Amino acid sequence: MSTISVGYRNRRRAVTVMTHGALLIGGLAWLYPLFWALGSSLKSEDEFFGRGLSPLPSHFIWANYLDAWREASFGRYFLNTLLITIGTVLVTLVVTSMAGYVLARTRFPGRGLCLGLVSATLFLPHGYTIIPVFDLMQRLNLLNSLWSIIIVQASGGVVFGTFLFMGYFMAIDRELEDAAQVDGANFHQTFARIMLPLSGPMIATVGLFTAITAWNSFFIPLVFTLGRPELRTLAIGMYAFIGENSTEWTLLCAGTVITLAPIIALFLLLQRFFVNGLAGAVKQ
Repeated sequence: MSTISVGYRNRRRAVTVMTHGALLIGGLAWLYPLFWALGSSLKSEDEFFGRGLSPLPSHFIWANYLDAWREASFGRYFLNTLLITIGTVLVTLVVTSMAGYVLARTRFPGRGLCLGLVSATLFLPHGYTIIPVFDLMQRLNLLNSLWSIIIVQASGGVVFGTFLFMGYFMAIDRELEDAAQVDGANFHQTFARIMLPLSGPMIATVGLFTAITAWNSFFIPLVFTLGRPELRTLAIGMYAFIGENSTEWTLLCAGTVITLAPIIALFLLLQRFFVNGLAGAVKQ
C-alpha cells in the first residue's frame, strides 16, 4: 500500500472522528436542557438556586411531582390534553388519508391550481387566521368546548398530512389497484381494504406529527377555553406555577417533565414507523 493511500485513509479517519465528536457534542448540548429540567425537578428550592446549572441534585425529592400534580390540577388537564390529542389525531388521519389517496390516484381539471392554493396555506401563521376561525366556532356554538380545539387543530395539520399521504400512495405500485378492480372492487373499497392497510407507516408518521403538535399546543387551547378554565390543557396549566411575585421553579420543572414524558414515550414507541413513513413519502 502506497504512502499516499495510507495518508488519505488516515485523513479520512480523522475527519470521521472529528465529525462524530462534533455531532456528539451538539447532541449533548441539545439534550442538556431536558437533563437539567429532569434534575431540577428533584431539587429543593434552596438547591435549585444554590447549584446553578448543575443538573444533578444532591437529594432526590420525589414529592415535587406529587405537589405539581395536585397544585396545578394536572389530573384534569392531563385528561383534557389526552382527549384533545386523540380526537385531533383521529380526525386528521381520516381526512388526510382520504384526501391524499384522491390526489394521488385521480386527475381532474384545476388539480395543479388546487394543490398550489392549498400549499399556500402552510405559510399562514395561526395568528393571522385566529379571528375568523374564532368567529366561525362562535357561530357554530362550539366555543369553550373540546370540540372547538379538536376541529381547529386538526384543520391546521390537514394540508401537511395530505401531502405526506399523497406522496406515499404515489409510491405504491398501481398493479395492486388494477388487480382489485379486476376482482370487482370499486374506488372506495380499494382504498379501505387495500391501500389504507398498506399505509401503516404513514399513518404512524402523520399520527405522531399530529399528536406532538396537539399535545404541546398552547395558543389554540388558550383562546378557545377562555370562558371555561377547567378545559385547559397541560401546556396552559404550567402557568399555575408562575405567580405575580414569585415562581415555583422546582414544581415548574416537575410539571415540564410530566408534560413531556408521554409524548417522548410515544415517539420512542413509533420511531421505526416514523422513519419508514418518511422514506415512503419521498420515494416517487
